[in-house]
This record gives sequence, C-alpha cells and structure tokens, in this order.
Amino acid sequence: MVKRGVKFTFPPELIKEPIIYNLGQQFEVVTNIRRADINGVKGWVVLELEGKEKDIEHGIAWLTGKGVRVDPVIGDIVEG
Repeated sequence: MVKRGVKFTFPPELIKEPIIYNLGQQFEVVTNIRRADINGVKGWVVLELEGKEKDIEHGIAWLTGKGVRVDPVIGDIVEG
C-alpha cells in the first residue's frame, strides 16, 4: 500500500459527476479529501490516494483520459 498526495482540477462539464467516488469504486483506491473548492464553474480538490501503486496509476490514467488535470502535491497534506 502506498499513499500519494494529488490535486485534481476538474473541467466545468465534470464538476457534477461523482468522479472521486467512481475512482475509489472502480480502482479500489481510498480517497481522503483534504481541501476542495467546487462551484458551478470550476472545481479542484486536494486529496491523498491510498492503495496499490498500479491501482493508483490506472485510476490517474482514467482521470486524465476524462479531462481531469492531476498534479502531485509535494510535502505533507494538512487536514483542512
């Protein structure tokens, strides 16, 4: 099991879709949300992903294929 800090930035057309829930269900990745700002125009979330390295990689590839920008978070993720 590994943990990885990431930031997702959602395009407007995906804001209302359950992307984070689906990531957890489809790829068996635990998603621990730390901070988020989502409204009708834009959205981003900082979270910690926990699971098998290959599952996290497959999940991130799925997200980027849907148009979600995924950036690494360097350092500790502070609960907010």
